[in-house]
Amino acid sequence: MKIKLFSALLVLVSMNSYSQTLLAENFDTFPTTWTATNQSQPVGVSNWQQGTTSPFGAGFNGGSTSYARVNYNSVAAGMAGTISNWLISPSVSLVNGDVIKFYTRAGANFSTPPDRLEFRLSTAGDASVIPSTGSSDLGSFTTVGVTVNPNLAPNVYPVTWTEYTYTVTDLPNATDCKLGFRYYVTNGGPTGANGNAIWLDAITINRVLATDTFFKSHFTASPNPASDVINISNNTDIAVNTIQLTDMNGRVVKEVKGMTNQINVNELNAGVYFLKITTDQGTGTTKIIKK
Repeated sequence: MKIKLFSALLVLVSMNSYSQTLLAENFDTFPTTWTATNQSQPVGVSNWQQGTTSPFGAGFNGGSTSYARVNYNSVAAGMAGTISNWLISPSVSLVNGDVIKFYTRAGANFSTPPDRLEFRLSTAGDASVIPSTGSSDLGSFTTVGVTVNPNLAPNVYPVTWTEYTYTVTDLPNATDCKLGFRYYVTNGGPTGANGNAIWLDAITINRVLATDTFFKSHFTASPNPASDVINISNNTDIAVNTIQLTDMNGRVVKEVKGMTNQINVNELNAGVYFLKITTDQGTGTTKIIKK
């Protein structure tokens, strides 16, 4: 009985939103579609690269080398300077509300000397200007989304995998963007007071496609649970493009173009379905139980 109740709760939680994964990078191998550029001064031999087997553990998603890493050798051997070492994603189309998530950590004994990571965004897509003229050059990556340990303080950068998120805002419409992860440490390098090594993993971009909040603002579906038919009321007379009924696997079992006041569900098997109504102003989804 407890297992059934828990499953039902999961269904209810999952109905709050649908999401689409636009990007997922777990660094099982180092991605050739990403750009790594070391703009540290004086520049060293190190760059962002594939993780290695470490006594401090594996990547966030498992695998002893499934993460990206970078370290103080970004600055030339025997020198101190400013570390500015970039890892830049391919272009991806973003809209306001998209959620960018990543995980980072340092080695278990690496929190002193301190490290810092900036997540930055370029809204120029494939026309993005990649930093190329030294440690102060930001290229077109002028939007700062997240800074891990902004004050470059000791014992602040996490030494276990820690999640950071950024929600996209201030875009006028769908915009091609690139993500930039900048290992940025002043007075760093082999003889500097700051900087050691950091890891990066599990970078994702997710887009919420629909919520039941929009549905409830414009529509009513009854009865629910239903045996034979579902009656649909368009409470605000919003223009409807399509109405779909999908099963738990996302398979479309009913589809109507435009608005309809009733959908017959008599022939469907008992279970949980999702009623999705698409309009020019948004998409709403609600859970339907067929008994």
